[in-house]
Amino acid sequence: MFELREARASSKSGLYARLAEDLSALLGAERDPVANGANFASLLYHALPRVNWAGLYIYKEGELVLGPFQGKPACVRIRLGRGVCGTSAEKRETVLVDDVAKFPGHIACDAASRSEIVVPIVKAGRLIGVLDVDSPEPARFDAEDRVGLERLARIFVEQTEI
Repeated sequence: MFELREARASSKSGLYARLAEDLSALLGAERDPVANGANFASLLYHALPRVNWAGLYIYKEGELVLGPFQGKPACVRIRLGRGVCGTSAEKRETVLVDDVAKFPGHIACDAASRSEIVVPIVKAGRLIGVLDVDSPEPARFDAEDRVGLERLARIFVEQTEI
């Protein structure tokens, strides 16, 4: 059984290094995308400080569809190019937003969210979906979060049959 370790680390890069180890161990030999996505979202939600939502949107038939997540209920479908998630998916680039109120077309699923980071999940050049993490704190995410979450998304892709 997997035991969630306390989120303390001497640095943000140290936290993400530990989360990379934890995610690899947590996913283990399991290959199912729903099971792995659920555990991925839960790990982030419980391990990252000052986060109020963490989860996946899966790309299906031209739009993003809500996948496994932790936090308040969320928007179910997002068109490509719409909001932070749709923009990340369309551009296949990580989008980091310091103030969601200033992001054109932001989709407010949880009114408490003030900042957001969305990482595209791509396998062999094919869009799988996005990893979305929100915070009630403005400017919560930075370049270290980008690097750390992109690394975790790669681990998810490598260890999941998608």
